Amino acid sequence: MTGTLYLTTSLPYVNAAPHVGHALEFVHADVLARHARARGRDVRLLSGTDDNAIKNARAAAAAGLPVADFVAANAATFRRLLDGLDIAVDDQISTGTDSRHAPGVEWIWRACSASGDLYRRSYRGLYCTGCEQFYAAEELDGLRCREHGTEVEAISESNWFFQLSRYADQIETLLASGTIAIEPAERAAEALAFVRSGLADISVSRPRRRSSGWGIAVPGDPEQVIYVWWDVLAGYLSALELGVDGPAYQRWWARSDSRIHVIGKGILRFHAVYWIGLLLSAGLPLPSAIFVHEYLTAGGRKIAKTSGDTVDPFEAIADHGVDAVRWWLISDVSRRRDTDYDAGRVTARYRRDLAGGIGNLVNRSCRLLQQARGGRLADLPGPDASRLLPELPDVPTLIDVALARYDLRAATDSLGAAVAAANRRLEETAPWLLAARERTSGYTEPSLDQVLTEVVSYCRVLADEFAIFVPGGAARLRVQLGQDGRIGPPIEPAFPPVSATSTSPEVVGAPTRAGC
Repeated sequence: MTGTLYLTTSLPYVNAAPHVGHALEFVHADVLARHARARGRDVRLLSGTDDNAIKNARAAAAAGLPVADFVAANAATFRRLLDGLDIAVDDQISTGTDSRHAPGVEWIWRACSASGDLYRRSYRGLYCTGCEQFYAAEELDGLRCREHGTEVEAISESNWFFQLSRYADQIETLLASGTIAIEPAERAAEALAFVRSGLADISVSRPRRRSSGWGIAVPGDPEQVIYVWWDVLAGYLSALELGVDGPAYQRWWARSDSRIHVIGKGILRFHAVYWIGLLLSAGLPLPSAIFVHEYLTAGGRKIAKTSGDTVDPFEAIADHGVDAVRWWLISDVSRRRDTDYDAGRVTARYRRDLAGGIGNLVNRSCRLLQQARGGRLADLPGPDASRLLPELPDVPTLIDVALARYDLRAATDSLGAAVAAANRRLEETAPWLLAARERTSGYTEPSLDQVLTEVVSYCRVLADEFAIFVPGGAARLRVQLGQDGRIGPPIEPAFPPVSATSTSPEVVGAPTRAGC
């Protein structure tokens, strides 16, 4: 696996602090980036914030703060969350303050204008501020948005429009052929059905007065600001200095081997339809793939920043630890339906898969090697001791296949199966009995060297793969497993057990495996 990969999260609104649903997307994108880097690819992971939405201006007014101050404070909180989740982000863009942004937005606007795809007309429609989108009446439940459950506004105004309808056939062909891959397949079908239902031209500006003057002015029409969804989608390219002749655009978009967006299902049409139309009009390369995740819910309701149904990701990290939160978001969240956030499930997954799974396997293997051979691995023949166990799963390949189709649960399941297989290997060979027999007889047991070296070497492979998902804990596994011919010195477990009275990981005693 070689070449360049440009990977983006969506750029979330900053009308309120982030919730655990944002953590889901950030962690998923980080896993994809870490995996690609581990396989030798050049990767650029972009995240950031959408600062220019009308909903941000309204939230600032409700808080009694200047919009710029309000937006900057919330954007800083989103950046703190990236750090708290161990996200290895390469670039962040805040669309309201980053000097790269406006030139890129304006460049795409002018390119679409030069293609004859922009015109101005009066319009009346039903608008959801939560979605920052006009809806047809048949897309609503009465006068309520299906996404947010809030009542839409009847808006009448004069706006600039983009001729999306002109690109309907091209977009349909791109989606139907898989030229732009959308995972999972159900979301590809959804986007294609939306296109085939007929594409109308879309409003791409708003009156400056309605946005309280907040946003990027339409080139040549200062009384209008560019629609936030045009604005924020352009952020994927403005971050690469499109419009100011930066070399980053050429490397990471124009000539990149892969361009992948990771988004939530609620903004699929913006990325799979509107964004594609804008790029076609502007004559720019298209994304390679769009990976779509479901929602996290609380009590069966979608978690949202401004509702009472929310989960603070900072509190989740404080309660469970970053490894546990990351692992749950990767291993337990459904690929095809919404998943209720449950603190008990976070703890259960941590106990089963990390503390009681890979953590216990490494603890017992290292302890056996330390007791039997002073921590030294045998010098076994063969170019790769980690593959001396052909009956154990080829985890790197399984992970490659799973992540190529954006199936993180399948990837983590393969790790769980590998840990179980390695544990069975220990049970079947019983190295503690071999060690006892060796001590009694005084003769060296070659099979003891074989199994311990094989299993420890295999654990090193697993630690490298776990680093894609839980980098902090995996780094501790690597210290335990050492390198070359020796394991590391005895240390605390990489994934401490969880006490009976606390959900936070803490050491409450040595692993309980008999014979270790």
